[in-house]
Amino acid sequence: MIRDKLKKGYLLIAEPTIIGDVSFNRSVILLADYNEEGSIGFIINKPLKYTIQDLIPEIEARFKIYNGGPVEQDNLYFIHNIPELIPNSIEISNGIYWGGDFESAKELINKGEISNNNIRFFLGYTGWHEKQLESEMESNSWIINSNSYKNKIIGKSATHFWKEQIKELGGDYLIWLNAPENPYLN
Repeated sequence: MIRDKLKKGYLLIAEPTIIGDVSFNRSVILLADYNEEGSIGFIINKPLKYTIQDLIPEIEARFKIYNGGPVEQDNLYFIHNIPELIPNSIEISNGIYWGGDFESAKELINKGEISNNNIRFFLGYTGWHEKQLESEMESNSWIINSNSYKNKIIGKSATHFWKEQIKELGGDYLIWLNAPENPYLN
C-alpha cells in the first residue's frame, strides 16, 4: 500500500513522465511532513539565481536559495542538521531538521559557525492536501526512495541529483539518464 511507503524524510523522485511541468520536471523532493491531513516537502535539487544575501542583506553569506515548490514562494524556509545550534527546530528524520529560531541562524551564519553543508534555504514549498499525494503516486508521478544520505543531503550538490537517483533505481529508468530534459526539443 502506498500510504505505508510514504514517510517523513523519504525522497520523492519525479517520474520521467512529468514532462513540461516547470516545477517538478526532474525534481527530487524531501518529504518534510506526511499525515492524514496532507503532506509537505521541499524540492532539493532546483537552485535559483539568488543567494541568501540577495534576499536578506544583513546575512553575510552567499548560500544558494532553492525553489522549494510552487506553494507560498514569497516565504523563506530552511532545513538543517544542527538542532543544537538552532533552537525550536522540528525533526523531519535522520538528523534533518526544519526551521527553528531564524535570528539564531542568521547570527551563527554571520559568525561563520554554520556552513552551506549545514543549512539549505528554500523559497516556497511543495504541498499536497489529504490523499492528493497518494493519488499522484497511483498515477505514477513519483517514485519513493529512502534517503540514504541522511542529514548529509543538505550539503549534497543539486547539479546531477535527479540523475543520480534514477541511476540508483536502475532497471527501466536507466534509459532516461541521457534523454534531454525536454524530449520535445530533441
